[in-house]
Amino acid sequence: MPPRGQPPPASGPGGPRPAVLLLAPLLLLALQGVAAAPAGAGGTEDSPGLQDAELQRGLLQQAARAALHFFNFRAGSPSALRVLAAVLEGRATVNPKKECQVDLVFTTDHYNREDGEERLGKCSARVFFRNQKPRPAVNVTCTRLIEKNKRQQEDYLLYTHMKQLKTPLDVVSIPDSHGHIDPSLRPIWDLAFLGSSYVMWEKTTQFLHYYMAQISSVNQWKTNDDAVDFDYTVLLHEFSTQEIIPCRIHLVWYPGKPLKVKYHCQELQTPEEASGTEEGSAVAPTELNNF
Repeated sequence: MPPRGQPPPASGPGGPRPAVLLLAPLLLLALQGVAAAPAGAGGTEDSPGLQDAELQRGLLQQAARAALHFFNFRAGSPSALRVLAAVLEGRATVNPKKECQVDLVFTTDHYNREDGEERLGKCSARVFFRNQKPRPAVNVTCTRLIEKNKRQQEDYLLYTHMKQLKTPLDVVSIPDSHGHIDPSLRPIWDLAFLGSSYVMWEKTTQFLHYYMAQISSVNQWKTNDDAVDFDYTVLLHEFSTQEIIPCRIHLVWYPGKPLKVKYHCQELQTPEEASGTEEGSAVAPTELNNF
């Protein structure tokens, strides 16, 4: 089985790309003016508003995922990673430029939640999508953060484990072909997910979102300072196109310090998109951020 919070393996990049653009006018029509709905709202099968309600709920889920990717990256702690549990309520508005602002409240789980463990609490967020452009502006606050001393202790244990790994790392893929992650490789996966959160936030639009499906290679570097510094290639599952996007990510991390990420993704649509490279770090200015 895939790790918690991850989708099953996708069909691969060779399959047909659905017409995602058809969803855009439908959603914009559904949200034209002001659209407000609780996350559980809906109608009967005969209700003409059912499709609109489903589109609105999909946008609330999209905004919650974007907010959590941004939250995880800015937290910079593998021990504090969160995943979406449920959207409780939300409101979306579309301006004349077809830019969409979403205000919502949602609950979260610990990324590596164990049986019987309580949920981490609620988050409130405002997410601003710029007319199908990536990198939505995010303002998010969450309650019931993991106790600081516990988080620092867990991060330091992970950091120590990473520094003690042999170089070069003998890693083919995480998880393996059976969906299993060896416990000794779990710290690598968690740290890679932390860095990938930045990439997934930057690439998210109103109609596309991403999950980290697999790590296909890892290369840890010896550094002159104490930071963990490594390159890895991840396969991101893109919804709703179902394509698999390979991304090469360079990550520098030290417990308690801002996470630094540089990445290059191999887009599969056109050769021009495949040549682009972007950078980002936790100290880069971001609109609507109060984390």
